Amino acid sequence: MFSRKAGFEMFTGIVTGLGAVRAITPIGGGRDMRLAIGTPWPDTASIPVGASIACSGCCLTAVDLGPDWFAVDASAETLARTTLGRWVVGTRVNLERSLKLGDELGGHLVSGHVDGVGEAVSAEPENGSVRWRFRVARTLARFVAEKGSVAIDGVSLTVNAVEDDTFAVNIIPHTAAVTGFGVLKPGDAVNIEIDMLARYVARLAAFQGVETG
Repeated sequence: MFSRKAGFEMFTGIVTGLGAVRAITPIGGGRDMRLAIGTPWPDTASIPVGASIACSGCCLTAVDLGPDWFAVDASAETLARTTLGRWVVGTRVNLERSLKLGDELGGHLVSGHVDGVGEAVSAEPENGSVRWRFRVARTLARFVAEKGSVAIDGVSLTVNAVEDDTFAVNIIPHTAAVTGFGVLKPGDAVNIEIDMLARYVARLAAFQGVETG
């Protein structure tokens, strides 16, 4: 969400690195923040300044880089509308570089534009996985469909159940090991991006209702 450079960056929701916040510096009169994020990537210093990186689902622009870290600026708008305003030093961050032409689309198309903040409600073992249930605002709940796609903190997942303003997904051990799901707890806030297709279908339906009403 809220990349500062022009362009149309896309992601797949397949996390390629689990980083952690190293430093938080107030900027813009203290209303904005610069976040330094450590990464496990071996080539972080080769990432160009201006590159888009999804940080737990938020598309942000790299403004400075080092051997094993990069820094991004988050505006007051971003801090208010995502979980970034709650991050502290040590917060785990799901990382994904933007798609390049020819890259494999392993998850689903994700824009990095967070639609809202959800809440982890419960986590229950289910066979070899864990079923996580999340609550979202009713304005977003109508876009979440059983067997549809959703991005939670930037992780592409399939919705396995929907009930009122909650939905459930199953997390396998591999996903828990390589993403922030390994440390997520009920009550934690998460960034939610609804399926892009659902967003546009709803928009078209709204206009169709105006034309035929």
